[in-house]
Amino acid sequence: MKKPKWVVEKEQAKKAAAADTVWLFGLHAVRDALLNPKREKLRLIVTKNAQDKLEDAIAQSGVTVEQADPRKFSAPIDPGSVHQGAALEVKPLNWGSLMDVAIGAEVPRLILLDRVTDPHNVGAVLRSAEVLGASAVIGTRHHSAPETGALAKTASGALERQPYLKVRNLADAIIELQGAGYLVLGLDGEAEHTVGEALAGNKERPVALVLGAEGPGLRQKTKETVDMLVRIPAAGAFGSLNVSNAAAVALYATLH
Repeated sequence: MKKPKWVVEKEQAKKAAAADTVWLFGLHAVRDALLNPKREKLRLIVTKNAQDKLEDAIAQSGVTVEQADPRKFSAPIDPGSVHQGAALEVKPLNWGSLMDVAIGAEVPRLILLDRVTDPHNVGAVLRSAEVLGASAVIGTRHHSAPETGALAKTASGALERQPYLKVRNLADAIIELQGAGYLVLGLDGEAEHTVGEALAGNKERPVALVLGAEGPGLRQKTKETVDMLVRIPAAGAFGSLNVSNAAAVALYATLH
């Protein structure tokens, strides 16, 4: 009996997802991935110099080393990448479902990203999220930065420890979080209330902050779905923070 088309497509998508791998590069990102027992490691390419620097992490990971000539670094990464002589092929991490990361922390904080596609911005958001104790950073399966070497390098190790999830539909995820008791705040420079005002008397509630890409900001559907639009109070009439700085400032404001 012939399988229905949708079953075939679903199986193909599952196979493609299973085949997805990421090349991490740079000594810091590679070391943190080597030391992460949850990270499935496939191939390690290093120069002799990088191998010496990563010796302990390599020994602990048990990964087989492929040594490369520094003048002909053979890993399939962008030639302009600052790889420092180290590249590691890995499978993306599986952090579970939205509710897996949304529930459990004493004072849960989440960051949701609405079409933020720049890997450097998302890497910086992950770093801030880890430092300030967010439970997870959540993007969408389409129109968001994929897990890449550039993202990992900017995250400076946070990609190994800070959950980074992708959801199918951001509005549905917001509604699911609201159902779980979250106060969902959308960052918008034109909003009437500040983050602090929105949180007056609500500091102990689970809070999710939704940030859009610089320029377009939040989509209309997102604005309509969040509980409230809020802004970060600015000292002057001009200028705005980039998304990673805004995420850090807003997250800090929810905690203090």
